[in-house]
Amino acid sequence: MDSQRLVLFFVFSFSVFLLLDAWQRDKQPAPPAPAVSDRAAKTAPSAAPVPGPGDKIAVPALPTATVSQSPRPAQEPETTVKVETDLVVARISTRGGDLRHLEFKKHRDTLDKGKDFVLFDYVPDYLYIAQSGLIGPGLPNHQTHFKPSGEHFQLAEGQDHVEVRLTAPPADGIEVTKIYRFRRGSYLIDVSFEIANKSGAAVQPYAYFQLVRDGKPPAGGSTMLPTFTGVALYTEKEKFHKFTFEDIAKNKATFPKKSNDGWVAIIQHYFFSAWLPQNGTPREFYMQKQPDGDLYSAGVQIPVGAVAPGAVATLIVPFYAGPEEPEKLEKIAPGLELTIDYGWLTVIAVPLFWLLSWLHQWVGNWGIAIILLTVIIKLLFYPLSAASYRSMAKMRVVAPKLQRLKDQYGEDRQRLQQAMMELYKTEKINPLGGCMPILIQIPVFIALYWVLLASVELRHAPFGLGIDDLTTSAIREFFDISTWASVAYFVLPILMAATMWIQTSLNPEPPDPVQAKVMKFMPIAFSIMFFFFPAGLVLYWLVNNVLSIAQQWHITRAMERAGLSPRKN
Repeated sequence: MDSQRLVLFFVFSFSVFLLLDAWQRDKQPAPPAPAVSDRAAKTAPSAAPVPGPGDKIAVPALPTATVSQSPRPAQEPETTVKVETDLVVARISTRGGDLRHLEFKKHRDTLDKGKDFVLFDYVPDYLYIAQSGLIGPGLPNHQTHFKPSGEHFQLAEGQDHVEVRLTAPPADGIEVTKIYRFRRGSYLIDVSFEIANKSGAAVQPYAYFQLVRDGKPPAGGSTMLPTFTGVALYTEKEKFHKFTFEDIAKNKATFPKKSNDGWVAIIQHYFFSAWLPQNGTPREFYMQKQPDGDLYSAGVQIPVGAVAPGAVATLIVPFYAGPEEPEKLEKIAPGLELTIDYGWLTVIAVPLFWLLSWLHQWVGNWGIAIILLTVIIKLLFYPLSAASYRSMAKMRVVAPKLQRLKDQYGEDRQRLQQAMMELYKTEKINPLGGCMPILIQIPVFIALYWVLLASVELRHAPFGLGIDDLTTSAIREFFDISTWASVAYFVLPILMAATMWIQTSLNPEPPDPVQAKVMKFMPIAFSIMFFFFPAGLVLYWLVNNVLSIAQQWHITRAMERAGLSPRKN
């Protein structure tokens, strides 16, 4: 059997297996979400219980409308504070000082590109918020009503940051102020507590910082290309770990509870949020499913330390909520770049992304950068590819002899295989000579697939010729009525199928009729399969095929001019 055809068949089978596996995982029933009416029926308690270190921290019930419209007791009206910088628009609730709305000005919504992308929100059908508070008798937590220093804050021209201060009602001589500091050009927010002890005794409070999210995947996700949504945790000792919401609900999440470093995050496709306590301070991590509804929380508790009478203590914990941009994340906290999911071939994907980004800096178009990256990869593999095509050219020479052997031995498979091996030995042909280049390119192909799937830089990145998003697949465009006119997404897989057919025609037809039929069917099968892949990946494979055809044609013609051509006997 021709080795290259064997490997191509393996690639096809492996790809179909991946697609079926992804489809099965995506079709698994999600944990049942409570109806909106059920959530609305549960009202938050008027006073929060006082938790202790290590205790579970309750999450307030979801309102029937947005935070600003939620009915609250008259003595504690809940309002929101709007904060606007050059990158984000945020809303902070006066109840608990929760960060309940966060949208990004530089990123478009997944389904409606005319809107900003919203990561945090607090509405009946979606909950994703950041909470923090203090643990101790009389100390404010995420159910305490705070008084803000203003209603609308905007980063002014020339300012490098904007600060929002929320003051809690004094209790037993303890005055607490919660402070948000937003920076220009950054998705990093400083969240801090100022604790002024005006009582006659020292206090030793704890602080907690947590993320709360429902268990639904992000809107607009692909059916055949599902991505991870869940909790991530990192420590220097245990390194990076991810936990699905299902794992948390079933108490299957095993993680280091206590550490002196590390962070906790909730990640989804392209974006994430994380609490980043300073290394060198003790902390205790936790994650749990809330008893009411499809809500999950993950956070960290930190001791503030003793606050003597008359003293003021300040605890600052950085908070990141934004896109997964590797170069920026590496500078914020150790291991934070690991939130970008490049799959099991990260060691290949990282340098591929670096090279792709470098090319993009020069050409300014991610599609052209992908084309140039394909050319570079092809040049690196040129010696191996040349050896493969020479081996295939020799196989074309002996194709008539192989056919005669098949006619001679008929159905005697054992005698036929022995005769074929003797022929290969006589003609000095390695039947596996075409395997190596393809086997080496399979990991590169898979790694590039994850790069194109996980890189937020390519999200909504246009190429031209009707392709306005290199991360979108043809099948997704098909179900989006507004973009049916964009036929370029369908042209790419069809062109790729045509190049595969040309490649097949350049090779000798296998003597086995079943194998010959499989090879003729493969271009069609691959074309259908690539309808589900991102346009950038199809572009890479199309350009790779075109270059392979040119290289194979050149090597075959050169060998024929040198006197190596099929002999008619």
